[in-house]
Amino acid sequence: MSALTSRRAYLALAAVQAADAAACVGPVAPVKKAFDDVGLPEELRPLIPVVKAASAVGLLSVVRFPALARLTTFMLTVYFVLAVGSHLRVRDFSPNLIAASAFLALFGTMTVEGPDLRAR
Repeated sequence: MSALTSRRAYLALAAVQAADAAACVGPVAPVKKAFDDVGLPEELRPLIPVVKAASAVGLLSVVRFPALARLTTFMLTVYFVLAVGSHLRVRDFSPNLIAASAFLALFGTMTVEGPDLRAR
């Protein structure tokens, strides 16, 4: 078992996604600025907290449904491919690009590895 395949990692990242979903509801000023910087259309912005909340639930599913948790990490990989692409498209080389790239690498690796099934 590696740190990325443990239930603890999935549960911790679920908490991160849930907090991020809450920050996107308003959204808080830094999130609004990030959306503005990448040119996210206003009509798509209400979907972001829903997507992030759903990803938190999907990550929490590792306890009973590890295949769903793995699918969730795959979908988060796709999400962060789009996020990194959005930052690069507008030449936004801010710390947000670094964060999106790190999450892309993290969720991509977690998708390949999958959750540890021995911890049942």
